[in-house]
Amino acid sequence: MEFHLEVPQDHFFIRSVSEQGIRINEDYYKLPFIISGQRIIPEWNVESVDDINETNLQPVFDLQPEIILIGTGATQVFLPPAIQLHFFRRMMGFEVMNTDAACRTFNVLASEGREVVAALIPVTS
Repeated sequence: MEFHLEVPQDHFFIRSVSEQGIRINEDYYKLPFIISGQRIIPEWNVESVDDINETNLQPVFDLQPEIILIGTGATQVFLPPAIQLHFFRRMMGFEVMNTDAACRTFNVLASEGREVVAALIPVTS
């Protein structure tokens, strides 16, 4: 799926999602990573939703976004209640969706100037 969006040049935006990975500018990310409008953390140490815990969510929390998107791969997989508590305790909003939807939502929110962070598990991983 190719995305087309007129965006400011001072923010990261997701250009496409495919079996090649998630394309940001000219780079493809095939492994899980974290993205904000200003920063990419290229290695997020998870392989699936089952690996998500407070420790590997800490880089997301450190960015202090107003909303966090979790892209769970090809299908939406909800986080267990014990993991959701980490967001609630910090009073941070979050949404869990498949990675394609998370990428589209990230672009929309970032283009609106919102402080959004997406933690993404590519469909290829």
